[in-house]
Amino acid sequence: MAGKTVEFKLDLDIFMNSTYDFPYFQCNSLSDLFAPDITDARYAFILNYPATASWAAYPNRKKYFIQDGSSEATKTSFDKIGQKEPWKNLAVLGDAIPGIVINQPPNSLIDYWREHLGFSNSSMEMIDCSTYLDELSGSDRFDKLLTLFPFDNLKPEKHAVHPDIHYHLLSKTTLAELGVQCPKYQSYNLHEVNLESIQLPEQFPYLIKTSHGLSGEGTYIIKSASDLNYCLQEVRKYLDIKLLDTIIVSEFVKNQVQNYCVQFYVSKTGNIRLIGTTSQLVTPEGSYLGGLIHYRETDMSRFFEMIAAIGKYAHQQGYFGVIGFDVLEDSEGQLYAIDANFRVNGSTPLCLQRHTLLGLGKEVAQYSSNWRMDGTLESILVTLKPELDRKDLIILSALEKVKYGKIYTEIYGIVAGEDIKEMQHIKQNLHGKGLQQLG
Repeated sequence: MAGKTVEFKLDLDIFMNSTYDFPYFQCNSLSDLFAPDITDARYAFILNYPATASWAAYPNRKKYFIQDGSSEATKTSFDKIGQKEPWKNLAVLGDAIPGIVINQPPNSLIDYWREHLGFSNSSMEMIDCSTYLDELSGSDRFDKLLTLFPFDNLKPEKHAVHPDIHYHLLSKTTLAELGVQCPKYQSYNLHEVNLESIQLPEQFPYLIKTSHGLSGEGTYIIKSASDLNYCLQEVRKYLDIKLLDTIIVSEFVKNQVQNYCVQFYVSKTGNIRLIGTTSQLVTPEGSYLGGLIHYRETDMSRFFEMIAAIGKYAHQQGYFGVIGFDVLEDSEGQLYAIDANFRVNGSTPLCLQRHTLLGLGKEVAQYSSNWRMDGTLESILVTLKPELDRKDLIILSALEKVKYGKIYTEIYGIVAGEDIKEMQHIKQNLHGKGLQQLG
């Protein structure tokens, strides 16, 4: 069976009308975004992704496959999935939605959130990681659970968005259905076509992607024969452990000048509110490092047609919530959607600081997930108190670790300034105090 070739299609009803008036959100928490849509039942938010590693009490190995590492040694670690990532979103969750966490944040981090981000302890629901999905499936305390990704082991009726719909939307094979310009690609069901028989492009570069890769995992930029060999080895590993159905072979957007993540919220009634647009920071290999935003200068109107099309598609499918789609701009000003994430995105908390930071005269901010500083979190909070009080630095997540008997803390955070120059100066000052940015 040949691969399925797909190209973007335009919804003429949408694209003939270029006049949109999408309002910006007027809030600073996820609860405020979701509030109008969660009055019909008792909702909570599962803040962690599912996993397939051996440490996972509820591995996603039945239906909703997630590519989080092709071998046990390369699986995304518990400290990222169960601690740092969910705590980052908990910091900006607000009070209207209880947030389910499977590992409790440090008290000093909660105290910091309470003082600087208006965090209330009442929004956190701690459930043991070994029992949480059984408890949530069997309990009548919560009727619906918001998720970043569908869970095999959570009852389908408990998902706020039906898990089959959510899984379909999160698939990279769905991109061409959204009605926006995207690179040409072919999708292949590896249960119907042999990997070795796929006709790959004759010229480099191009991309090969697994359908549901986590945080850049499963996306391979093929620039050479060695890149291709590595990619095919990884795909075979995923097939061997039965965690992959479909791959995508995509053309490569050449002469790229900018990489954006455009974020908005679509309500149950189909209304759209803008969250923000970041310039994405990635490694040469494509791994995500964070985002940069100009709150006042960013012109989101250039993305309005894409937002309208994706929002309409999501609403028609029955989705509500945050959507972030990645857009590449080439040297001729053409915009290509390369990925769409129907979930809270990595830089969503950065966008949610818009009104807070603009109120302080800070127009430029950068979110990074790769900060590190020697010492305990408590000692760091003391050392960086002046910067934290001024919101030069906002700590979203922090985890203490020990190596060779020495304590250090890994930090997800936001650095903000009046402009790029001042923000860079603040980063230099923070570096002088011991805050290092890795990668």
